[in-house]
Amino acid sequence: MPTTTNLLPIATILTLLTLAGVSSKSTIEPCSTTDSCTALLGFTLYTDLKVSELAALFQIDPIALLSANSIDISSPDVESHILPSQLFLKIPITCSCVDGIRKSVATRYKTRPSDTLSSIADAVYGGLVSADQIEEANSVPDPAVLDVGQNLVVPLPCTCFNGTDNLFPAVYMAYVVKPVDTLAGIAARYKTTTTDLMGVNALGNAAIEDGDILAIPLSACASNFPRYASDYALSVPNGGYAITADHCVQCSCTPGSRLYCQPASLSVSCSSMQCKSSNLMLGNVTVQQSSAGCNVTSCGYGGFVNGTIITTLSSSLQPRCPVRISETVNDDVFWVVKHVAGPQQVPPLIAPPTMVSPDMGLAPAPSPFQLSGGPIGGLPGSVVPSTSSSIAFPPSANGPSGSISGACTLVNPISSFSLAVVLVLFLSLVLPFL
Repeated sequence: MPTTTNLLPIATILTLLTLAGVSSKSTIEPCSTTDSCTALLGFTLYTDLKVSELAALFQIDPIALLSANSIDISSPDVESHILPSQLFLKIPITCSCVDGIRKSVATRYKTRPSDTLSSIADAVYGGLVSADQIEEANSVPDPAVLDVGQNLVVPLPCTCFNGTDNLFPAVYMAYVVKPVDTLAGIAARYKTTTTDLMGVNALGNAAIEDGDILAIPLSACASNFPRYASDYALSVPNGGYAITADHCVQCSCTPGSRLYCQPASLSVSCSSMQCKSSNLMLGNVTVQQSSAGCNVTSCGYGGFVNGTIITTLSSSLQPRCPVRISETVNDDVFWVVKHVAGPQQVPPLIAPPTMVSPDMGLAPAPSPFQLSGGPIGGLPGSVVPSTSSSIAFPPSANGPSGSISGACTLVNPISSFSLAVVLVLFLSLVLPFL
């Protein structure tokens, strides 16, 4: 009998320890259509990486990566610029409907000798995917044995939610919760509310944990291009840019949620960007004061169709004229509003980052304490980068793995913290009788 009496608490302790490992959670979106949307991944660099290396890690366009983070694409040799470790960036991806849920399956990873599914999921992709999800997506026969050079599909989390949040245009970013994060801090960083985040992620309360994956709605500017345009449904988050039309056009989301497009700084061999029946080029605006107000004529972007940049000329009457810049066209003086003034107040471009500072807009979400002006702790130490031209991969890690939950729900019935409390109380009651 003493042996039987001792086995019960031991078995209970083992069960509690097993359950304690279930701590991360993720939000998914059920779907039944073949459409897709542009989504974002919040990603923190695990080591120094060139722009081209980071883009290759996710199989995306380097220029699209830079534009999504408002980094100046006209900087010399920008694709070879080395981005610093621990820099937080938004990774633009295409979010599709696969097996009834929203996810991105365009990313492939080529395995290296030291790789494990856990190191790929946690160390390389920062907990955006779990080892189990990679195993399932690739039908890996033995997770403990990976063939060197094997190409693995990396299913990445994303949501579309019809491109809206509370009926307003939005782009959604998958964000891996850090130890310092609180829901209030994340909401403040991304200019939303805890109520909105709880609603989007089907949270019963504001409790979040390290490794959880949240869907964060970012207010955006939506296009109204025709369905036959290759960039149909283009949507640009507020404060960001998007590159389109074969790198010829760069669009941004201006105050008032208006999509503003202009020739990209890389545009070399592009179709005409002049509006028909006008001397205006794409992005130019003329203003003329009258007794009724200010007549504003603008040359806007209408999409990319069969290799042709579609421009649209529009006019409107506004109460007052914006700040103007004079420009002479064919001996006529026009008051042309460039992208530096007036209603087209585009987000500022930044130089390619060379270091990470707490006050950077690209930094991870601060806690409310940091938002109130308190000190910000140091960033984690970086992994020593490789001296070769290939990507430097970190050693295996045992960080949290994002697991798929029920539809639009974050499932985590017992947190690791509460389990620890239960375990301590249980031991204090049981040990005296052992």
